[in-house]
Amino acid sequence: MNKNSKIKAVKAREILNSRGIPTIEVDLITNQGLFRASVPSGVSKGKYEAVEKKAKIAVNNVNKIFGPKLKGKDVTCQKEIDNLMIKLDGTKNKSKLGANAILAASMAVCRAGAAVSKTALWKWISEIARTKAVLPAPCILFMEGGLHGRDDLDIQEFMIVSQTSSFKEKLRLGTEIYHILGATLTKKYGKAATNVGIEGGFTPPLKKTREALDLIMDSSKKAGCRNKIKIILDVAATSFFQNGKYRFEKGILNRKELLAFYSELCQRYPIIAIEDPFAEVDLEGFQKITEKLGRKITIIGDDFLVTNIQRIKEAINKKACNGLVLKPNQIGTVSETIEAAKYALKNKWKVFVKHRGGDTCDDFIADLAVGLGADGIMAGAPARGERVAKYNRLLRIEEELK
Repeated sequence: MNKNSKIKAVKAREILNSRGIPTIEVDLITNQGLFRASVPSGVSKGKYEAVEKKAKIAVNNVNKIFGPKLKGKDVTCQKEIDNLMIKLDGTKNKSKLGANAILAASMAVCRAGAAVSKTALWKWISEIARTKAVLPAPCILFMEGGLHGRDDLDIQEFMIVSQTSSFKEKLRLGTEIYHILGATLTKKYGKAATNVGIEGGFTPPLKKTREALDLIMDSSKKAGCRNKIKIILDVAATSFFQNGKYRFEKGILNRKELLAFYSELCQRYPIIAIEDPFAEVDLEGFQKITEKLGRKITIIGDDFLVTNIQRIKEAINKKACNGLVLKPNQIGTVSETIEAAKYALKNKWKVFVKHRGGDTCDDFIADLAVGLGADGIMAGAPARGERVAKYNRLLRIEEELK
């Protein structure tokens, strides 16, 4: 063992996330130095996610229960340390120690491992995962509704992906359209229309999905790039699913009617992916839309899959998706996150690394997305520091890759 790779101490503390809610941060110390990681918390959470403990409890679990047991471990042995924490927890959903407590330590270990190996974090992740490092496409958030917005729009997120060459140009073009959209909303609805949601997207007083999409397309036209953007919708359908029906845009739709609505949208707008189009418990809904639209667009599972390899395997076997949202805090360790991504990629799925509603300025997921060779990263709008931190990190990584 390299003397610099040995864990000397692990300490956790409470900090605030972007919503002003306590979360957990971990400091890991080796002879190489101090390595820090903090974890986010979701607003729209899947029922199958690993359990998040209250920050105070999570901090205590690190400091008193499993942190001391990590002393002397080799930070270059990521999977061994992650497996140790999983074993110490002893539950299927990390309900004893908390996925947030375990993940913060796991991320800090990963950073320390990269430092010992004298390599960038994204490159270290690529090495331990045995994947090819690639810059992801920025899936930039423009508008928010559902649990993230003002309860006017039912669809939770409207994202765009610029169809240009470099990451820098994709981000530049997306940001330009975002600001044009802001000006358009101000002119049409007043300054209040440019209030932003928890992830930096605009929350205008719109009721209909098509209204939002028309405004986005109009803004891209004003930017002179109407034909250079594609759209991704995060429907988060669980949030409006009640008693087997979907309460959507003031109506009550069954599965077939909601699928017809999506089909019409895809004919009218340049949509390339829909995330969580049906509720997390509606397996048949995911199967139907994958069968009907899966050859043309990506059907992404988020709450439906929760970065859990067993649920991913089931979805593949039942042809219920062809895309994965990857969120480390849904599963609780770096190793399990890598395993989920690799399995999805192996089966020709598209993978999108994603932030959470209550995030921190920790930019770990930027390196994760590059190291795993993910297709896209969903880090929010080009506004709010905790969102921009991820995009700025990717701009630096792009220079390193060149």
